Amino acid sequence: MAAESSKQFWKRSAKLPGSIQPVYGAQHPPLDPRLTKNFITERSKGNALPLKNKKASSFHEFARNTSDAWDIGDDEDEDFSFQTLNSKVAKATAAQVLENHSKLRMKPERAQSALSEMPTNCKVIKSSSEAQLSRASEDGCVRNAFHKQQSLPLRPIIPLVARISDQNASGAPPMTVREKTRLEKFRQLLSSHNTDLDELRKCSWPGVPREVRPVTWRLLSGYLPANKERRKLTLQRKREEYFGFIQQYYDSRNEEHHQDTYRQIHIDIPRTNPLIPLFQQPLVQEIFERILFIWAIRHPASGYVQGINDLVTPFFVVFLSEYVEEDVENFDVTNLSQDVLRSIEADSFWCMSKLLDGIQDNYTFAQPGIQKKVKALEELVSRIDEQVHTHFRKYEVEYLQFAFRWMNNLLMRELPLRCTIRLWDTYQSEPEGFSHFHLYVCAAFLIKWRKEILDEEDFQGLLMLLQNLPTIHWGNEEIGLLLAEAYRLKYMFADAPNHYRR
Repeated sequence: MAAESSKQFWKRSAKLPGSIQPVYGAQHPPLDPRLTKNFITERSKGNALPLKNKKASSFHEFARNTSDAWDIGDDEDEDFSFQTLNSKVAKATAAQVLENHSKLRMKPERAQSALSEMPTNCKVIKSSSEAQLSRASEDGCVRNAFHKQQSLPLRPIIPLVARISDQNASGAPPMTVREKTRLEKFRQLLSSHNTDLDELRKCSWPGVPREVRPVTWRLLSGYLPANKERRKLTLQRKREEYFGFIQQYYDSRNEEHHQDTYRQIHIDIPRTNPLIPLFQQPLVQEIFERILFIWAIRHPASGYVQGINDLVTPFFVVFLSEYVEEDVENFDVTNLSQDVLRSIEADSFWCMSKLLDGIQDNYTFAQPGIQKKVKALEELVSRIDEQVHTHFRKYEVEYLQFAFRWMNNLLMRELPLRCTIRLWDTYQSEPEGFSHFHLYVCAAFLIKWRKEILDEEDFQGLLMLLQNLPTIHWGNEEIGLLLAEAYRLKYMFADAPNHYRR
């Protein structure tokens, strides 16, 4: 009986192929969350079933009112022949579409007259990104109705990776006098006979200049020695050692006891930053496959776990930027020599390995490290913002339902890649940055959205918000404020853990 009612629900709820649903992040610039929320609400009111007009307010109600639309067995037996289209309705709809298109076509003279009526201080906007990049002085231009409805601030659209050197997302110049002074300070530290790592960490905490980030990351991760004379030989030895691992282990990916590991890596690689062309290049995906497979073989206690694939990308981009001056996100890596690609691959492997050495309990069986961190986050939030904590309990939202991904992927799915790179500047400057300081960053990140969280009054709305937080416009400025708040929390609670335990 239950199976039959489940199938009936699926049939009633089924939509024709091609149905358009608003998806956050599918537009550039992205949809305004408030507009999207209203749009979804209007659609749900129009399409609501008479039996399910009550909105789910808790996880249990949400589960009772929801059937698994992706049950493989149901899909195989499902017959969609019951959905037929009325021919008269189809013809009328087609005629309406043609009529609407004909109305939208403007004659040349009408278009010319419309342009002549525009204010002289306006310029013709050819694309949505150009509209975003228009300066504030040109805000007098006439915008269309949809633009007037949007409440997003007029800020430049920064590519996900390309402008990782930009100081923030508010249009500040790429290099100020202060930044030039900081860059010179870094160069003095790095060129000294024995680099003072404590001083380097202190300078790196507020961010590392793009020009010196690759060598700084190698030093802070422990991959390179502080002694300048030993660095060249160390790089040569470690790179040869990595490719020795490839010769020794990589052919075993086709063996039966390694097939599952390699298969999962092979599936996950195309999902890594799918919107960035750089990571969809076959040569880059082959590099990632080798890095992840060799790491999994050499760490049998955990092996490969989904999420580790994301942790390669910041290192790869930073070490690639050492050889590329243009936009990284669209760069064709086949233009680089084989030796350069081998160096980038080996350095990415060793630095990722150093990172994972400190958080490997996140990826061992049952992932105990993540379980402990999520529990610690819950206790911390209950002390610093009891209202948010009570709000979650009221609607039966478990921290594990949204914070697991924050810990597993180190917030990489929540932030643009340029922000992750800036965040990792500080993580590598902090003692136990990835394992300990990350907890306070997650707490600060959650409280950052307290107003939006408290505005949501049902389980489904809260979970959708927490899994699609609007950070697409974030830059170094926002990350700096987030890190400052995280440091304040750490200063208050890190050395006094009983303060956040009830």
